[in-house]
Amino acid sequence: MKNFTFWNPTKLIFGKAQLEQLKTEIPQYGKKVLLVYGGGSIRRSGLYDKVTSLLQEVGAEVFELSGVEPNPRISTARKGVEICKREGIEFLLAVGGGSVIDCTKLIAAGSKYDGDAWDLVVKKAVAMEALPFGTVLTLAATGSEMNSGSVITNWETNEKHGWGSPVTFPKFSILDPVNTFTVPRNQTIYGIVDMMSHILEHYFHLEENTDFQDRMCESLLTTVMDTAPKLLADLENYQHRATILYSGTMALNGILNMGYRGDWATHNLEHAVSAVYDIPHGGGLAILFPHWMEHNLHVKPERFKQLAVRVFGVDAAGKTAEEAGLEGIRKLREFWDRIEAPSRLADYEIDDTKLDLMADRAMANGEFGNFTKLNRDDVLAIYEASL
Repeated sequence: MKNFTFWNPTKLIFGKAQLEQLKTEIPQYGKKVLLVYGGGSIRRSGLYDKVTSLLQEVGAEVFELSGVEPNPRISTARKGVEICKREGIEFLLAVGGGSVIDCTKLIAAGSKYDGDAWDLVVKKAVAMEALPFGTVLTLAATGSEMNSGSVITNWETNEKHGWGSPVTFPKFSILDPVNTFTVPRNQTIYGIVDMMSHILEHYFHLEENTDFQDRMCESLLTTVMDTAPKLLADLENYQHRATILYSGTMALNGILNMGYRGDWATHNLEHAVSAVYDIPHGGGLAILFPHWMEHNLHVKPERFKQLAVRVFGVDAAGKTAEEAGLEGIRKLREFWDRIEAPSRLADYEIDDTKLDLMADRAMANGEFGNFTKLNRDDVLAIYEASL
């Protein structure tokens, strides 16, 4: 493994009835609060009323930005930045899933930047400071509640990019599994695929001597796979919701990948698809990841074999590493089929009409991937196999 420094300043507040902690956390940062959320789900569940009541109790002056999209858009973040600058916002509170948190991160950084917030996303500028913000998580998926990363879409130009900065870690995140009870079945499935994909992105790397990190990844994958069917059969089971919620956080808070950098090509492939078609991120990953794996099995077959044996229970006796690895890929696809995740781009009525446009978006910064570099031909081959 490589030398590394681990640093994660987010305070994680986990468990039932932890929302009350807002009364302790919020006053540390100021009175003027921008509440950021998505559609009407937090109102229907009653969470909106609980949050605003607690903010009133601590004397906060609350401003609101609602309507954050599932693939959060730069246009919405710009509205938030405008509110922050105009009203002198001192703290932001994101109540929702990863999309709401990602948008809040850009608002927090954009509010301290003199130019257009999109500059930060496309790395024309680097975020040097940000307004403090916290989160109340309602969806197990992205891990954004305990990392500094964010993904933003520019719908006008069909671009979708990940970005991040050391200044965009949440100050705190409140994770009460009860707040995920109302997440619909399909969104629960997408979240499960997303967190599994994060673990898989970590897993495919070229560093040596990562035995402990490998075992952590494998353990987390098997935990999610064991729990997911139980949760989908009982969506309001506290124990299963808690396991999946915690797993989503651990999958992308830096714990798993100390000392190495995972691949992350599949995420770039999916960002290009959803930038053009606006499909759910987890749905796109479920379609693309097995095809990325098949396309790159030859790069390091022993890595795929190890995953197949340890996570998917493949009996490798008498099989080559490639054969065992391919069986593991098939078992991953079978698991995602079993939990009813999409398997083809056609499931979203995507055909070959815009393959070149998606490839253009994926290749915007040249060849990509850390396990192996993908060029345009690779990208098109994976998209075509996914149709």
